Amino acid sequence: MHPAPSIIFFTTASGLGYGLAAVLGLGVLDPASLSTGIAYLLALALISGGLLSSTLHLGNPQRAWRALSQWRSSWLSREGVMAILTFIPLAISAWATLFDHAYLPIPGIIGTILCAITVYCTAMIYASLKSVQAWNTRLTPVCYLLLAAAGGAVLAAFFALCGGGPVRWLSLAAIVLIVAAWVAKLRWRERLLAMKPLSTPESATGLGSIGSVALLERPHVTENYLTREMGFRIARKHAAKLARIAFGLGGLVPVLLLIAVLFTGQGTSALLASALAIIAFATGILVERWLFFAEARHAVMNYYGQ
Repeated sequence: MHPAPSIIFFTTASGLGYGLAAVLGLGVLDPASLSTGIAYLLALALISGGLLSSTLHLGNPQRAWRALSQWRSSWLSREGVMAILTFIPLAISAWATLFDHAYLPIPGIIGTILCAITVYCTAMIYASLKSVQAWNTRLTPVCYLLLAAAGGAVLAAFFALCGGGPVRWLSLAAIVLIVAAWVAKLRWRERLLAMKPLSTPESATGLGSIGSVALLERPHVTENYLTREMGFRIARKHAAKLARIAFGLGGLVPVLLLIAVLFTGQGTSALLASALAIIAFATGILVERWLFFAEARHAVMNYYGQ
């Protein structure tokens, strides 16, 4: 599949934004601290920026609102509806924090739940596609939810350092979530590398009973939408190298930096280590998302000899 930059940025930014918003909704940071208000603004900015970037992948972005009408059958529509609904408690919580320096439990908890549901809907857009075997697994939403939660905890730990919050608790939670997320991702990747295609040229054409099917000639000589979007391929050796980078930057490096935070306390060194953990984690997620699309194979490419 073609790894479109707009979709990679969308899934990365919105995941981090919803993760941070979910942690903020639990009220673990001091609402009287300026850093907590900034954290809310950052969460809303990441979510908004991610959602806006997703429209760039549409043929007619000005008609994106029409996607909301199919919520009964489409995970894409459900995601859009949930994203809009989630803004309501998040905006209320952000207002209370910024102007009243107060934490409101009901909007906070509702916001946390809606954040998790929205991320789940995003993941199910891909997990529900039987035509893309790599994505069609329960591990896909598990990875999305855990990575979003881990990113939120990493960001929250940084803002706790800035505002004197429960740094140790959040750092430990971030470490546990990062490890859990990348273990799930490792299991997802092992399945990807071991799976055998369910859809083959023989099954796609219905000629399997006769024998093996080989492509004599492509359906057309020029590129079209299908070959551009569904026909992207990456060499296995490059994919393996990028996977190691993703696991290293997104998993190992943030864990080591957060362990350093636990031992250095709340000084400048801890703040720098926490900031570097955010950068490393976000970079690892960007690489992971790129591979998520680049390594996926759409069944339609059976008709093109791939």
